[in-house]
Amino acid sequence: MTNDKLHTEQVFMQQIPVSLLTLVAGIVVTIFSIWAGQNHGLLPVQASQQAPLVDGFFNIMVSIATALFLVVEGTILIFLVQYRRRQGDDTDGVDVEGNFPLEIFWTAIPAVIVLVLGIYSVDVFQQMGGFEPGSHPHMPRSHSSAHVEMPGTAIAATLSDVSGVESEAITTSIPEIGIGATPKEVNKPADLVVNVTGMQFAWLFNYPDSGVSTGELHVPVGADVQLNLSATDVIHSFWVPQFRLKQDAIPGIPTELRFVATRPGTYPVVCTELCGGYHGSMRSQVVVHTPEEFESWLEENRIASKQELKEAVAIKASELSTPDFLAPYTRNLGINSETLESIVRS
Repeated sequence: MTNDKLHTEQVFMQQIPVSLLTLVAGIVVTIFSIWAGQNHGLLPVQASQQAPLVDGFFNIMVSIATALFLVVEGTILIFLVQYRRRQGDDTDGVDVEGNFPLEIFWTAIPAVIVLVLGIYSVDVFQQMGGFEPGSHPHMPRSHSSAHVEMPGTAIAATLSDVSGVESEAITTSIPEIGIGATPKEVNKPADLVVNVTGMQFAWLFNYPDSGVSTGELHVPVGADVQLNLSATDVIHSFWVPQFRLKQDAIPGIPTELRFVATRPGTYPVVCTELCGGYHGSMRSQVVVHTPEEFESWLEENRIASKQELKEAVAIKASELSTPDFLAPYTRNLGINSETLESIVRS
């Protein structure tokens, strides 16, 4: 009975040409792989001009990986069923020493795939501006130093409008590492330049044109933004998943990241380089505004920065009375000096 069943299966398979089965299987695998590559849902929302380039490359890799998975695993399953040991069959399997054409085939196909993906990735990198860091005018980076310590020590600030000392101006060297201008923007200055400093365990963002410093990155939608990245201690890595962009901030070596945000919203900024014990908490966010909202935000912070600078003076906190020391902290709480004095006396 077993031999009759085996013979029936062999006759049925012989009636259908192997080439036809292979063609049908190839069409099914191709269609499903292309669909999987376009509908995998593995990536977050696109929020930059560079994101579609990265996503297109990623989708092709998912399609190829899906096809290879189906072919390899499908072949294994077919062989498990078709060439399984039948009950009562104690004969040896066919002695196969090798198949040279097959060896060439499954070596050549992956080699071609890797070569094509490599060429495609270089093209994507070039379109994103990976070959053009430092190919445009680079703006100077201005620093105004301010140091604040706890009560009982000195509180000092270097201010041009208080002490007459000009803030230190440092012109950074042109970065040769990073994502620069796209081929369309080569030799054109960016619409907005932001100096980004990574330190354990925070990101600081300085707008040299306006003097605004903040712990969040704010940019207008549609603007060509250039980030000048640096680090004060160890290597950090600036990554915005929705932008599909990541760039290291290296101590002593300037790097650059240039992009155009295309979708208003708030997106996470993550450090992806292990930088210490609190690496996991080194997070910030980038807020993409409409142009009008960005100008409003920039003006508000510019005014706030000037007000804070005018109030900064070189003093020794240990010589201040309690009301004088606490006054800057209580002003925004609606407490005046008289109220504070009465609280201290009581």
